[in-house]
Amino acid sequence: MLGHAQRIVPLAGGILDRARMQQILSAFRPQVIFHAAAHKHVPMMERQPGEAVKNNSLGTAQLADQALEFGVERFILISSDKAINPTSVMGATKRLAEIYVQALYAAHPDKTKFMAVRFGNVLGSSGSVIPVFHRQIAEGGPVRVTHPEMTRYFMTIPEASMLVLQSAMQGAGGEIFVLDMGKPVKIVNLARQMIELSGLKPDEDIQIEFIGIRPGEKLFEELSHTGENFAPTTHSKICRFISQPVALAQIRDTLQDLRVKLHQAEPDQIKLLLREVLPDYAPCLLTAEASLPAITELDEDRRRAQASLRP
Repeated sequence: MLGHAQRIVPLAGGILDRARMQQILSAFRPQVIFHAAAHKHVPMMERQPGEAVKNNSLGTAQLADQALEFGVERFILISSDKAINPTSVMGATKRLAEIYVQALYAAHPDKTKFMAVRFGNVLGSSGSVIPVFHRQIAEGGPVRVTHPEMTRYFMTIPEASMLVLQSAMQGAGGEIFVLDMGKPVKIVNLARQMIELSGLKPDEDIQIEFIGIRPGEKLFEELSHTGENFAPTTHSKICRFISQPVALAQIRDTLQDLRVKLHQAEPDQIKLLLREVLPDYAPCLLTAEASLPAITELDEDRRRAQASLRP
């Protein structure tokens, strides 16, 4: 904030507060909205799917509608690689948000340019595994890893910032942008490296404990949905995916149906409602937590197929 008192105006408010958002947009008339507000904690949202739907999907739709109403030039939705063939409520609700902004742009192509940016795991961000491992190492262990084969794509905060800004500049509307994050990293290898960088020996000074995959998690993240066509961009590290949007009226009906049932249905019922509108979503039902994902031949086939999509 120092030195930017006339440029940065911090404002408090929630995206679900329609009147507050309308007042802000009316007063400041922003040209660009970077929409990052979301519930992103995967295990927590598995038990409270209604809150994830309300904030991640309905909140995005409401804010996007207001951006269109107030003539915002560009709207960048911060999404997640967990939105691809989701197994978590967080991923499914982010996927619904992507579908909505694509449909809204398709219905109004001469107005606000709506686009989405899919993130991997941002090193050092809130909820990142890095500070968790640091704390566990400082406490003398054990360092807890969910599964020996768990892999994730990682990006740094500067890379994430670059991705958002470059995408905002390049986007013509309706796209989903993804940073080329290289090869996925095994979480257990990351844990071992962090222990060694602390001057300690894995499995001797600090034990690594495998605790099992948590509800909603999958062993590896994917790069794109079936039906998303890859297109190059002017930046060598940024990929662009374009897909056929759904009809705006259809996705609005879907969200309205979810809104009506949001506080009437049990968590598993909400997940099944999401499954009806997102065929690629494989929910983890609370009544079947013992049936957690395992490595299968299908997992390996999908992993190889996704690897072939990387530019």
